Amino acid sequence: MTLSERFAEIRAGFERPFWVANISELFERLSYYAVLASLARYLHENLNFSVEQAGSLTGLFGFAWIVAAFGGSLADRMGFRRALSLAYLILSGSYFLIGSIGSTWFAPMRNAAPLVPLVTFLLILPAFGAALVKPCVVGTTAQASKENVRSIGYSIYYTLVNVGGAAGPYVGSWVHRHWGVENVFRVAALSVFVMFFAVLLFFKEPSRADGPSVSLLQAAKNFGTVLSNPRFMLFLLIFSGYWIVYWQEFIILPLYIHDYINPMTDERILMTGPLTVISLQMVVSLLSRKMPAFTAITLGTLISALAWVILIVHPTVLMAIVTLFVISLGEITQSPRYYEYVSRLAPAGQQGTYMGFAFLPIGIGSLIAGKFGGALAHHFGEVTHQPQRIWWAVTAVGVATAGLLWIYDKTLRTGGTAQAK
Repeated sequence: MTLSERFAEIRAGFERPFWVANISELFERLSYYAVLASLARYLHENLNFSVEQAGSLTGLFGFAWIVAAFGGSLADRMGFRRALSLAYLILSGSYFLIGSIGSTWFAPMRNAAPLVPLVTFLLILPAFGAALVKPCVVGTTAQASKENVRSIGYSIYYTLVNVGGAAGPYVGSWVHRHWGVENVFRVAALSVFVMFFAVLLFFKEPSRADGPSVSLLQAAKNFGTVLSNPRFMLFLLIFSGYWIVYWQEFIILPLYIHDYINPMTDERILMTGPLTVISLQMVVSLLSRKMPAFTAITLGTLISALAWVILIVHPTVLMAIVTLFVISLGEITQSPRYYEYVSRLAPAGQQGTYMGFAFLPIGIGSLIAGKFGGALAHHFGEVTHQPQRIWWAVTAVGVATAGLLWIYDKTLRTGGTAQAK
């Protein structure tokens, strides 16, 4: 097949909902990562939480990925258009409230409740929006892509996610420096509020090769079917270890760099990962296209784990950037293949449910990563004054995860279909 024929195949392979959903996801990710890049320091420096508390609370921001397992079933029932619209409305209100915690008009609420439970509630609130966005966009990618271009569709999805992921820290840094950190959250709210109208105006429910939306009862049965699949649930639990490692670049790394390397470094350093994905995602996808999906998942996990050794050996801002670059190489090795693997396991009518569960490891990883990273930063940074040991512990978790994935592959995985292998 010639290059021109391949491009023609790609152009014809995607319905309009694919592009609308994925472009809206770009702006949702911009908002998410603008908030996440600023959150740990906002909690620590502006709201005066300890390092350990700031780490744990930042980890709560990943609760969205836990709720996404339920959001997938709800999206199957509601339809992707209605679910996406509701999601962006919830997110816009949630981000605005988080950025308003220190505002004068918010003082009655601050005085009426203890600060930790109040902040905990506000950080969990966006989860109910993000939980609908992710399965809707990935489910639309599956349903609005022809089989011959579906793998490329997931690469496009992941590339656009990272365009938003790169823009988020940059926007967050600029707003933080010029308008104050609280306005980072308000700009994020505006971004997703615009997407609320974009979905209403331009998104059309994708065609379903497997029939109409499932009933509420069937959605509950689908949910129960996934929960009762022990091999799949064990795989998701093991893979959570990858995200315990990954999320440290947002939870602990900004505080580590500020406290132990260079306090002038801002959110822009976190653009490294998304920019790497944007630049190299398609190249890595082409190079690894013949690699079995599960092998790519395991290899990517190991690469991301060992990346932290670079920062251990030479703790400078430059080496932190190199570390983030290598972490991203592991990420782009495994992530598109992970979504492809899970999507091919999903029976007809259960794409939303299965893709919702695909995000479960991200949420479990985030919740554990917050407490884990906060405890490491407190113990090795503030108690023993050996902050580099933080990264030895993080690396050990990643290597152990890769080892468990390898054991799972050799002993328990059944693969479902040949394509899912």
